[in-house]
Amino acid sequence: MPIFCAIYYLSFWLRFEGSFNVDGVLGENGFRMFRSTVLWAVGLKTLTFWWSGVYKIRSRYITVLDLLNLAKAVTLSSAALAIIDYLIYTRIMIPRSVFLIDWGSTILAVCGVCAGIRIVQDSGRILRQQNDWKPTFIVGANESGAALLRIIERNKNSCLKVVGFLDDHPNRLGTRINGIPVLGSLEEMCSLAQRYAVSDILLPADEIPGKTIRQLVEAGNSAQIQVQVLPSYQQLLSGKVEMKPRPVCIEDLLGREPVELDMQNIRDWMDDRVLMVTGSAGSIGSEICRQLLQFSPKRLILVDRSENSQFYLERELVKLGYHGRFDVVIADINDSKRIRAVMSEYQPDILFHAAAYKHVPLMESNPGEAVKNISLATKRLADLAEEFEVGSFVMISSDKAVNPTNVMGANKRIAELYVQSLAAHSKCHFVTVRFGNVLGSAGSVVPIFTQQIQNGGPVTVTDERMQRYFMTIPEASQLVIQAGAMGRGGEIFVLDMGEPVRIVDLAADLVQLSGLKLGEDIEIQFTGLRPGEKLYEELHVDGEKHLPTCHPKIMVAEKVSFSEQFIREAFERLSDLTEQPSHQILEEIQRILPEFQSSSTKRSQEHFKRAA
Repeated sequence: MPIFCAIYYLSFWLRFEGSFNVDGVLGENGFRMFRSTVLWAVGLKTLTFWWSGVYKIRSRYITVLDLLNLAKAVTLSSAALAIIDYLIYTRIMIPRSVFLIDWGSTILAVCGVCAGIRIVQDSGRILRQQNDWKPTFIVGANESGAALLRIIERNKNSCLKVVGFLDDHPNRLGTRINGIPVLGSLEEMCSLAQRYAVSDILLPADEIPGKTIRQLVEAGNSAQIQVQVLPSYQQLLSGKVEMKPRPVCIEDLLGREPVELDMQNIRDWMDDRVLMVTGSAGSIGSEICRQLLQFSPKRLILVDRSENSQFYLERELVKLGYHGRFDVVIADINDSKRIRAVMSEYQPDILFHAAAYKHVPLMESNPGEAVKNISLATKRLADLAEEFEVGSFVMISSDKAVNPTNVMGANKRIAELYVQSLAAHSKCHFVTVRFGNVLGSAGSVVPIFTQQIQNGGPVTVTDERMQRYFMTIPEASQLVIQAGAMGRGGEIFVLDMGEPVRIVDLAADLVQLSGLKLGEDIEIQFTGLRPGEKLYEELHVDGEKHLPTCHPKIMVAEKVSFSEQFIREAFERLSDLTEQPSHQILEEIQRILPEFQSSSTKRSQEHFKRAA
């Protein structure tokens, strides 16, 4: 209020050009105007500041919206004073310039106070931490880079001092963000780091292509510069990560672009409906559950036979704030009575079928179990979905189902055919989603390589030419949900897997990211192809074409016609062979899928003949 009073006096002083009488105050006319209206001016300004909440602004976090709110409050008080002057003090007639000077001076004064407080706070932080500061570059002079800069500057515990941005965009070079210059391109990273004594480069997560990150890491290692990843501002807004740099990981080098979902289509499909996920404790199944709970399902039913994994998943979902929105069910999909009881109790509207065996060598040794857990379990679940009038059935398949050379992939392909055959006459929308390997899933190559590196090596790779398609678990899960929402029945959706990755390159990257040198600290050992493996995964079944959809990362496989009677008879024969010798099962699979070429078939036949 004293500040308001001083500003109002200043406005009159400036209007009357600083004229004073002998008593050291404004001229008689000006002082009379000031004295008659000062209480109104200060009172109205105080009232509008209280009403609009301007007095609650924290100077350290002031934003453009706060400034607009301040301008609104000052404008309202000035307008109210002008109305009172016009209606009540008709003989005084305060000059209009006084209102304008008071309006502008109030905004400047309040902003000045906030700026002064912030300068004092930042000066204290500078004095406390300047000896411990580490000069740092941020890659990307964009919205993410600016957001990370603000967070670093406001973090009292941060020892980072951003001295510049690096960006390849030519229009950004030479510009400044919050006073920090854009110094140069990524190619100049090492020379600029040497000039500014920078030893740390910060990358916003999910913002830079994996190829670029790989180049930065290699250049940084040669110049003894540490490249680290900070959470993107989207991740920070989600509240699931801390503002703490981390080393570059293999997912960063993969460089998959973020998935854009048709949120409205997905919400229309699943909101206020009962959803069920089989294999909910697995890598893909559990991530699908996390993604689904971000929407508004009526209920989510988690079905898996792994007690421990279900227990930990339940704890995680409760910690994420989803308590009361899901039910955890312990059930084996091979137990038809138990699954029927679950379906009858919960009456799901949408079913995601992610449960299946996935380890290729083990299924080669146990083909009967693969038939039970993949082909027959899918048939049983699909039949129940039709019986209980489930609206949509989404089956998770694999790129190993394409021209399969192993038992696991062959059973996935047989399950695909059965699901497609039901779609021809069912009200349920039966769809299949096919994709390749996911990084970091249980038993996948990355955790195995990581463990081998921790044990001192060697890192074992089957063949130097081995290539696989990879995507991250969240990306695969999001696209599965998107494909399910798009499906109208009978489609086999194929996810865009990007470019294939050589397994030996993946192993070398993991060694490098662990801070070790390949060939000196860790060796790569080639062990030869395992049963059922092939060097290259394929995306197309023979005679199958992929057609585009409305989503750029999802394609649909052109249907290959199969007789429904042939499929049903094939399943009847398979169900009778699950406990028979392996060679009989493999022969039946090959009868159903002529393209199936398994190296295990000959070995099983030779083994059976020797045993006989």
